[in-house]
Order: sequence, then structure tokens, then C-alpha cells
Amino acid sequence: MKLSIVPTPIGNLDDITLRAIKVLQACDAILCEDTRVSGRLLQHLQIQKPLIAYHQHNEHLVSDRITARLLAGERLALVSDAGTPGISDAAFFLVRKCVENNIPVDCLPGATAFVPALVNSGFPTNRFCFEGFFPHKKGRQTRLKLLAAEERTIVLYESPHRLIKCLEEIKTFLGENRRVSVSRELTKFYEETVRGKVSEVIMHYTQKPAKGELVIIVEGASDELSEDIDS
Repeated sequence: MKLSIVPTPIGNLDDITLRAIKVLQACDAILCEDTRVSGRLLQHLQIQKPLIAYHQHNEHLVSDRITARLLAGERLALVSDAGTPGISDAAFFLVRKCVENNIPVDCLPGATAFVPALVNSGFPTNRFCFEGFFPHKKGRQTRLKLLAAEERTIVLYESPHRLIKCLEEIKTFLGENRRVSVSRELTKFYEETVRGKVSEVIMHYTQKPAKGELVIIVEGASDELSEDIDS
């Protein structure tokens, strides 16, 4: 009886760990965000296991059945399409149910997109806050206003078609001199990181639209930047 949280590669399949492979080989079934995506990874690893769809749209419906299987003694692994489950992916709800039912939970270390993006941004890494995806509408401006005074380095996730909008909002609420670092296609062949003042990065991606998943790292507020916002 155990639930194992298993990180999967965010692009480069060589980033799978030996421990992750062993856990996937030993489990009774694998919970996955998209059975097609996980199926391709398992085919690459030459692993055959039953796949169970588990994602943010069905987690409340299937979590009781999954908990019952765990309580019956099964060993289940939870993966997402890429990276570590629970980081802007479904996992929290099921982990909480396991804790409530005294079901052991293992979380393996492994790939997570924001860590390499944060480290190679050049901004301080000793203190940072992870904001994930901004809400599309309600509460978006409130979050941005709060972040204007945040002194820690800020980590955001964003999709390519919303990148310019997000950067424009950072410029409006955090100031045009706030520096950002945008990383895309991490671990893949076309991996790219663009750094500079937010106005400069907007110009870059206006001329060269971004493709692939994105991580935006924003420098924390300082007295100088606060004066820029106030003015």
C-alpha cells in the first residue's frame, strides 16, 4: 500500500531517473494526466502497466476509488504529462486523502520546469515565491498589485499566446524597469532564455513570437524599483 509521486521529463527523456523507472516498473497501476502522453513515455521505457486517467477535471470523482485501491494494498504511481505532479498539476487533493487515511506517500525528486529557469535567470535564488499560472480573469490584477512590493524573486508559468499580455501587465504593475528572464522549451533542442528589462523582453517576443511552454522569472522589488512604480 503506497502512493508514489513520480516526476517525468519536461522534454528530454534522458532526464528520467533510475529510481523513477524502478517505481514505475514495480507499481500495480499508473495514474496519469493524459494516458496518451504517459503511454508514449512508458513505451520508450519499455514498461507496460494499466493507466488510470487522473487530472484536475476528474480528481474529485475518482479519488475515492483510487483511495480504496490503495487501502486494499495496491501500489500506485502518479505522474503528470511533464515534471513533478502537484506543481501546477493535479496531486494535492489525492495526497491529502492519503494523509487522512494513513496511506504512505513517497514523492521522488526529479524534473520541475521552474528550478532550471530560476537558477539560470541570474536573479537571487536564496528566497523566491512560486506563483504558478495567474488566474485568467478574476483576481489577476489583485495578484499583480500584491507582487509589485514582493522582494523575493517571483516564478510564473505562462502559455505562449498569453506571454505578451502577461509581460505587459508586469510592466504596468511592477514597472518598465523590472527585469525578467523568460525560459522556453527547457531541456529541449530549441531551449532559449531571454533576459532583460520587461520592456526589452516584450520587444523581443513581439518580433519573435514564443513557442512551447514558458517560465517567467521576475526580479524582486527594491527601493529603486518601488520609486519607479510610484513615479
